[in-house]
Amino acid sequence: MDEDLIEKKLSSEDIFDGTLLHVKRDYVELPNGNKSVREWIKHPGAAAVLPVLPDGRMIFVRQYRYPIQQVTLEIPAGKLDAVDEEPLVCAKRELSEETGYEADKYHFLTKLATTVGFSNEFIYVYAADGLTPGKQHTDEDEFINVVLLTMDEAMAKVKSGEICDAKSIVAILLYRELQK
Repeated sequence: MDEDLIEKKLSSEDIFDGTLLHVKRDYVELPNGNKSVREWIKHPGAAAVLPVLPDGRMIFVRQYRYPIQQVTLEIPAGKLDAVDEEPLVCAKRELSEETGYEADKYHFLTKLATTVGFSNEFIYVYAADGLTPGKQHTDEDEFINVVLLTMDEAMAKVKSGEICDAKSIVAILLYRELQK
């Protein structure tokens, strides 16, 4: 169907192999036969969850994000611990670690490609309900505050730019659609 768009990998090299990110440089043949270079980040993937309390308020986390040098308001999320880790297992772990809550039910919302121009990362996004509070137990290098918002408050923060994280915006909008 779109064969005229496909690029063929000719060779690949590792540029950087870090704890989280692995930078690759691939040499490709373009559909017209010309050659080009593609530098991209190999990422294990991630899962995120929009926790919803019985009264409809949603649980967000506020944390400092070094790459953008600001505190963000996001839904709980984290990277898959292994290539074969099930995204739902990751979502449950991150909900518990970052908020202390456990959920009875999880609803798959979408699979989101985060930055298709330079990364292969996908985030699996869920909503969760039937929440039971517990004790937050973040990783030792995570500092997170829990924030509760109504749908109206969350939408206002999306519109104002206070919630600027793509996975969180997508989760809020998709969950709002489910409620109609």
